[in-house]
Amino acid sequence: MKKKTSITVIDNRNGKRFEFPVKPGSYGPDVADLTTFFSKTGMFVYDPGFTSTASCSSKITFIDGDNGTLLHRGYKIEDLAENSDYTEVCYLLLNGELPSKENKVKFRSILTHHTMLHEQILRFYSGFRRDSHPMAIMVGIVGALSSFYSEKIYDFSSTEGKWVAVSRLLAKLPTMAAMAYKYSLGQPFIYPKNDLTYAENFLHMLFSTPCGEYRASKASVDALDKLLILHADHEQNASTSTVKIAGSSGANPFACVSAGVASLWGPAHGGANESVIRMLRQIENEKNISKFIERAKDKNDQFRLMGFGHRVYKNYDPRANVLRKYCHNLLKETDNFNLPLFRLANKLEEIALNDSYFIKKKLYPNVDFYSGIILKALGLPESMFTVIFAVARTVGWISQWKEMTEETNKKISRPRQLYMGNKHRKFVDIDKRKNIKQMFPGEIK
Repeated sequence: MKKKTSITVIDNRNGKRFEFPVKPGSYGPDVADLTTFFSKTGMFVYDPGFTSTASCSSKITFIDGDNGTLLHRGYKIEDLAENSDYTEVCYLLLNGELPSKENKVKFRSILTHHTMLHEQILRFYSGFRRDSHPMAIMVGIVGALSSFYSEKIYDFSSTEGKWVAVSRLLAKLPTMAAMAYKYSLGQPFIYPKNDLTYAENFLHMLFSTPCGEYRASKASVDALDKLLILHADHEQNASTSTVKIAGSSGANPFACVSAGVASLWGPAHGGANESVIRMLRQIENEKNISKFIERAKDKNDQFRLMGFGHRVYKNYDPRANVLRKYCHNLLKETDNFNLPLFRLANKLEEIALNDSYFIKKKLYPNVDFYSGIILKALGLPESMFTVIFAVARTVGWISQWKEMTEETNKKISRPRQLYMGNKHRKFVDIDKRKNIKQMFPGEIK
């Protein structure tokens, strides 16, 4: 007897049975195809946060959280991080294959020669308050690129148009991010240099001044490059889904990536590495570690050890194992191991890795723990942490956007809802309405 590749849903209210096909993936869980669920049953599927819903099919990234696996185009993240650089990973995500020597040279040349911003864009920065969060600036500046690469000039549905968007975004994001940082400091903008690698150039624009050029050390370049690789893509997360939802309407890619930046800004998504540094400051010194660890174990205490465990990875975060090495190398080279904050982080890491509670719960240090320490060791303030994340994740956003636009059966995103509000109500004249509690306390000014 041939095995059925379907599932049957039984409505226990009336005994009706509904059959839906099952689609197997090349790797990971199969998917029940419920696209006809409403038309067959008259019901919606209730799945807040879409945590059990496959919103698309993709060939880019695969995650197995139970076994601590992250693949880009079939390659393990550990292998990519140890044997390639960020531009190679970008090429892989976008094209499906690792570049040849010739491919890599051409691709790097494209990115190198599109790092400059139009001089008119530079004037946009002065419209922001100097104390603006750099992510607020990034949302605006990335979105503003739409006015320089408009649909009137470029057909973003064409191969040529897609590559214009890809090359400009990947090349210019570090420049825009560095300028947002410089603006917050009141320092002059530093222009990119064509003789530097992607990571070297980013560090140059962040830390050089007209008074003196910043010369990045090997450990600094390596740490930043690996950090960019390890944050390049992470399947259908909140910001990536935001980019694709925006893109499903036909919005131009610059507007879509701007929407992704806005989503990433949320503290529950891109702000986790900032929380690590804030937590270390809260612990203050090594003498307090045991007290805070006990608080973390207490179910009734709201305190959480930030940077430990992961929502997706139930075993260990494969990115953390790679980044740990480069984090330690950077701290050694810069002699930061002895600074109180990093000494505290090192001690906390040591205790957590050997504590039976954390081992049992599999609360190992994650990528955010090490990335927060790396960015702090590089000399960046917490306000820039999510900006660096956005630079790294841009290639994931634009790869996922590109894949979505090339689907033959693409549809505009239109989630449904479980309505719990009032049924039909009669309109009440304003003279007969009762006073209600104000939505906002106090006088509205």
